[in-house]
Amino acid sequence: MAPPAVNHQQPLQQRVLAIAQTLQFGWFIGHLLFLLSTLRYTFAAIKFNTSSTGARFSYRLAFISAAVTYGIVVFKAYKARAARGTGLQPQALLADENVQYLILALVWLFSKPIFYALLPYAVYSTFHFLTYLRTNLLPALMPPPPAAAAAAGAVPADGSLRKGPQPPLAEAIGRFVKQNYDASMHLVSRLELALWARVFFGTLIFSNSWILLVVYSVFVRVRYAQSQFMRSAVAYMERFFDGLLADQRVPAGVRNGWGAFKGVIRTVGDKTDFGKKTQ
Repeated sequence: MAPPAVNHQQPLQQRVLAIAQTLQFGWFIGHLLFLLSTLRYTFAAIKFNTSSTGARFSYRLAFISAAVTYGIVVFKAYKARAARGTGLQPQALLADENVQYLILALVWLFSKPIFYALLPYAVYSTFHFLTYLRTNLLPALMPPPPAAAAAAGAVPADGSLRKGPQPPLAEAIGRFVKQNYDASMHLVSRLELALWARVFFGTLIFSNSWILLVVYSVFVRVRYAQSQFMRSAVAYMERFFDGLLADQRVPAGVRNGWGAFKGVIRTVGDKTDFGKKTQ
């Protein structure tokens, strides 16, 4: 989403109102609400009080906010495609990462609360929140002095400012996002794999439904096909457990079970590799 042009010669109130009236601002508020709700639910989890009314409300609000944010992105993307006369193919729609996370947010919203389901979304929301803060809010709240902006050639005739000197806080946020983006994507993928393990074992002890396991497994399979970070996370987890179970003190039955498990996963992966089948 491109930031709107803001006239920095206007009073602060008018600059803020200009931003607040955009759909992108609603997207930003959605990420903020998600982070606050996740923080509230995390405190409840630390105190083993996730069954309280406040905790349950925070969990639901978090995924409502996530659904809204991804829904806004999907709406804007496909509205633009419709304006260009580009048809909406169901296969292309389901291949859209934002659609996948929108659907998954709705799945978590209507499922029994699982704390770990919040964590991948929390990483994404943190970076989206910081990016919007840097590119939209801070330039509007703390515009550069006119002399500095003019020296940078940033002020056109209408007084709007799209590029130019940024506040030190905005520059620090920009450096943080740039330096930690790849690491955060690796973290998300590993969190999603850990969440799959939680759902899998939850199914074995009847803590969650097998339908949830199937739905989330499909999501992870699609992410594996589309994301290099997910493929890297799977390879990392395989190496980790291979090394852990290579110890001769580990019972042979455990090692054989791990080998059988990997075999099942590879078989399912090969049978669901539709890209390979169409080649």
